[in-house]
Amino acid sequence: MSEKDYLKDISEIKNMMNKSSRFISLSGLSGVLAGIYALVGAYIANTMISNYGLKLTRYSTDRDLTPIEYQLMGIALTILILSVLTGFILSKKKAQKNGDSIWNITSKRLLGNFLIPLITGGFFCIILLQYKIIGLVAPVTLIFYGLALVNGSKYTLGDIKYLGITNIILGLIATQFIGYGLYFWALGFGVMHIVYGTLMYLKYDRK
Repeated sequence: MSEKDYLKDISEIKNMMNKSSRFISLSGLSGVLAGIYALVGAYIANTMISNYGLKLTRYSTDRDLTPIEYQLMGIALTILILSVLTGFILSKKKAQKNGDSIWNITSKRLLGNFLIPLITGGFFCIILLQYKIIGLVAPVTLIFYGLALVNGSKYTLGDIKYLGITNIILGLIATQFIGYGLYFWALGFGVMHIVYGTLMYLKYDRK
């Protein structure tokens, strides 16, 4: 057997090991679309805030949440649902194209490691709302989402880790600029998703 054959066999073994240990069917296009959803949602939210003269410049408030604030949370939840559905559909399509299964031991590990920080952050946001500390909700969503990405990155494409770190940093910075959380939120969930989604699409999907 020639050296070329040995290298080919090693490459095939490496690919098999990578597929067995990492979920590599994540769609870069889904990241781009999630970013677009976030930017559209941020634009709608900013328009609503401007029209109603809502002020989010304090850490906490002694008043009850207004209907507009509940509507803003509804927008965020809608974006989350759309992003998850888009990611699932496009990743499933990519997995089928590659002859892989979207639901296997690796994807289960990815989902578990991703959801633990994400659900924890969700409950923490509810606690912040309970105590009317609305100014920290946007930074906290960025931080815990970033932690979820970093925690799940070891079971999928390593590039996801850098998106997570970026969101963590943005979230921490946002804690020092209360009242501008929506802009940091749009930057982290919108712009950064589009940038990393595009890079992932060019690197992994367009073959």
